[in-house]
Amino acid sequence: MKVAIQMDPIETVNIEADSTFRIAEEAQARGHELFYYLPENLSYQEGHIMARGQSLTVRREQGNHATLGEMTMVDLSDFDVVWLRQDPPFDMFYITTTHLLERLAPGTLVVNDPFWVRNYPEKLLVLNFPELTPPTAIARDLETIKAFRAKHEDIIVKPLYGNGGAGVFRLTPEDRNLASLHEMFTGFSREPLIVQKFLPAVSKGDKRVILVDGEPVGAINRVPAEGETRSNMHVGGRPEKVALTDRDREICAAIGPLLKEKGQIFVGIDVIGDWLTEINVTSPTGIQELERFDGVNITAKIWEAIEARRG
Repeated sequence: MKVAIQMDPIETVNIEADSTFRIAEEAQARGHELFYYLPENLSYQEGHIMARGQSLTVRREQGNHATLGEMTMVDLSDFDVVWLRQDPPFDMFYITTTHLLERLAPGTLVVNDPFWVRNYPEKLLVLNFPELTPPTAIARDLETIKAFRAKHEDIIVKPLYGNGGAGVFRLTPEDRNLASLHEMFTGFSREPLIVQKFLPAVSKGDKRVILVDGEPVGAINRVPAEGETRSNMHVGGRPEKVALTDRDREICAAIGPLLKEKGQIFVGIDVIGDWLTEINVTSPTGIQELERFDGVNITAKIWEAIEARRG
């Protein structure tokens, strides 16, 4: 197949951890032809969705891991598959790329389906499953957030469209910084905040469960660094081998059919203790860590699901 990958600069990725690199590596091993472009080089031109980019060959040699061809303009409707893989922020620039890529259907398969990536961002899709999530509020109004903390006492506050652990704060009942944090957030952004009851089980790890076409294929545990609330690997979280629990499978059984129906082929959910906190559909990670721990080619399962959809 002809495969285009919309992603952040490939020159700077860590090939031992980056999921997009692993996706490209497996595609190449399966005989697919790769094309790479940056999201800012996506465009609409007189009825066509175009991208300016380069042919791509990858290899597992850090610093020499990508060979790029001549810069050229292509019509993405000529491709079998386009990967939507740039990292958030999930802002209007990101959202615009989903509107453009959506226009490639049905001839070209975009992974994950951009219509539902746009409508099911990480911290909002979980609202479909309140019975699986900790107490949650989404608000910009300070009084609403204060009332939530008065009820639940120990809370987590974070930007609704943030990622990678940035801007995540734990506020205990004694903490006097809520108003200041609210002032800071609302001073530079119009987006609401999401607040959740703090889950003490996070000290034992924040589990990333990977689903392929709606089915769980494994999990890794991300343990916060000493003195840190956040477990994201971007901020020092340590990945550990972990097995899926009955509760993990129960959560996946509840959300999996919807993910499959909406074309969310590669998804990473976050589970703390018994509770679902996020459903990551924009640019999930964790493939390489899971493959190393479990010795299973998860990326092959992703490509098998794509190849099945392409017929």
